[in-house]
Amino acid sequence: MAKITDVFQGYGFSNDRLTLLAGPCAIESYDTCAEVVETLKNLTDKLDINYVFKASFDKANRSAIESERGAGMTAGLEVLQKIKDNYQVPIVTDVHESYQCEPVAKVADVLQIPAYLSRQTDLLVAAAKTGRVVNIKKAQFMAPEDIKSAVNKVAQTNEHILVTERGTMFGYHQLVVDMTSLIQMRDTGYPIIFDATHAVQIPSGYGNHSGGNRDYAFPLMRAALAIGIDGIFAEVHPNPPEAISDQDSQLYLSKIQPILENANKLFHEHLDMKAVYDNDELL
Repeated sequence: MAKITDVFQGYGFSNDRLTLLAGPCAIESYDTCAEVVETLKNLTDKLDINYVFKASFDKANRSAIESERGAGMTAGLEVLQKIKDNYQVPIVTDVHESYQCEPVAKVADVLQIPAYLSRQTDLLVAAAKTGRVVNIKKAQFMAPEDIKSAVNKVAQTNEHILVTERGTMFGYHQLVVDMTSLIQMRDTGYPIIFDATHAVQIPSGYGNHSGGNRDYAFPLMRAALAIGIDGIFAEVHPNPPEAISDQDSQLYLSKIQPILENANKLFHEHLDMKAVYDNDELL
């Protein structure tokens, strides 16, 4: 079983620390990103958490054509480079097209494959060839064991892989998180991340844009940490109702400290469960 240190070689990360990928859903401005990263960097330093800043330069899979999509690749990468330089944090951002992978890899440390695109062979292969960490989000229509095929497409050329669970669609506008999927996905051999905020999304819940219920994010996060996972993905914003995307599911920056404190405590309490699954004990 690959460890966090195997995936993030040279980043000073530790296997016995919680790993957090977090930031605003979309790049709206440098100032918004800076406000979020400054708070999260201070907290993760204090709590001894491995931290990667997240923000998307393009929300290409919006429900409606009139929806705002973010800064765009050129301007977005400029913001991410500035964040990286000023706050000394690694960066994760989405790629949607194969041609984006090479230029994005010049800035981002982690290329994230959006859930809806996790079967796109050319995108997975292009991301892998950059040599950067590739975070594959399991599609909402995939069974847990099906993510192995996506992982194998990357692993042909790149072993720096994260696998993220964000729930499965079992009905119209409804995602359900099957906690046993977190165990099954460990069979890929790579670290497992739980996406706590997209898991509470209600896809196209408002017709032309998605809804969600952020109140469920921490309870689901607690359950995932008790199962024994490697990290948490979460979108965090200073004022979610005014964000350009995922207004109902992003977490409030002002409320993030107790969430991270409790998540970190749970992670350390359940490190033994990770060891159980890694060594096939009791299974």
